[in-house]
Amino acid sequence: MRILLLTQWFDPEPAIKGVIFAKELVGQGFNVEVVTGFPNYPGGKLYPGYKIEWIRREVIDGVKVTRLPLYPSHNQNALARLLNYVSFSVSAFLYGVLMAKRPDVIYAYHPPLTVGIAASLIRLFKRIPVVYDIQDIWPDSLRATGMVLNYHVLDIVGRICKMVYRSADHIVVLSPGFKQLLIDRGVPARKIDVIYNWCDQAAMSNPRCIAPNEFPVSDRFTIVFAGNMGKAQALDAVLDAAEIVRKKTSNICFVFIGGGVEVEHLKSIAHAKKLHNVRFLQAVPMAEIGGVLEKADVLLVHLRKDPLFVATIPSKTQAYMAVGKPLLMAVDGDAAQLVKDADCGVIAESENPESIADAAIKLYSISSSERSAMGDRGRKYYESYLSLSAGVDKIANVFKTIAV
Repeated sequence: MRILLLTQWFDPEPAIKGVIFAKELVGQGFNVEVVTGFPNYPGGKLYPGYKIEWIRREVIDGVKVTRLPLYPSHNQNALARLLNYVSFSVSAFLYGVLMAKRPDVIYAYHPPLTVGIAASLIRLFKRIPVVYDIQDIWPDSLRATGMVLNYHVLDIVGRICKMVYRSADHIVVLSPGFKQLLIDRGVPARKIDVIYNWCDQAAMSNPRCIAPNEFPVSDRFTIVFAGNMGKAQALDAVLDAAEIVRKKTSNICFVFIGGGVEVEHLKSIAHAKKLHNVRFLQAVPMAEIGGVLEKADVLLVHLRKDPLFVATIPSKTQAYMAVGKPLLMAVDGDAAQLVKDADCGVIAESENPESIADAAIKLYSISSSERSAMGDRGRKYYESYLSLSAGVDKIANVFKTIAV
């Protein structure tokens, strides 16, 4: 069976369903072609070794990849971001209709919505069934992150979303909350499957570690946040929690690893508050992040308090569970429920510094054996319910069903 994976972001860019997903499908006997853009996410600049061309074909770990031109950008400028999205969508549509070998199924990854539009148009012209994988609910997330605040624009985006949902033959979502949101918007429940995300398991189990020299020494209790630091993460609240914790103990250190539009703002807050129990470290290559996370005592997940994020399970949750460390889960809703089900951490209220501080102190106060048991339970839960093989088996069944 021939599968066309349509996604704007793909390796070497950070991608939840990137090359490890495509490799697993190939391993299950599918003929896979990935159609994507030239790598520029999250910095908005082309990766070394790449330049914009009309078309570039390459093979990554045995997976056929076709790269199409786009306008590289990923900043807070709404027009530049829109050009980035639309340019790839136009390229994908033209390639899918005029040049691609006819697939049996199109798998389209959202965000952005423009990929779904391209997939819908290809389906209209070529009569190819589409599986639409929704990783981000639009327009809700545009509003929640502050990217778009104009009511009329959000309304238009919402209407386009509904058109794309109607067009798709099947929809995959990452949480029960996402499924309910779509049902509330008129999508038939029979058309939706909840398939939890997995993580890059090879990276999580990689024993090689090149943690920066600035990583706190082993005699300090480290709570690590790793990943993008944007408005949706609302990490100001975590810095406020760090200030509360500092007044109670000097042994807990909050470590932020990664990049994002809010990094400089967060650094300025930490400097102004003289938070000596906070460190900011540069992003670590995904292939080595598992070894860095191993150095942490606790791993932190935090998102802004918003109705959308109640239905969201941040992808770092699975990575943290797979590495076998206890979680400080400061996201309300489905993500908190997942940690409760696995019994692998302590829950705090999102954007509540006192609650986050209390959870940090609680994790610090319990014995190392209790924390180790939490981590072990998280790893076992991940292996049983959230792993790559479990997820891809479910997606493969969807492909086989709609291609009949």
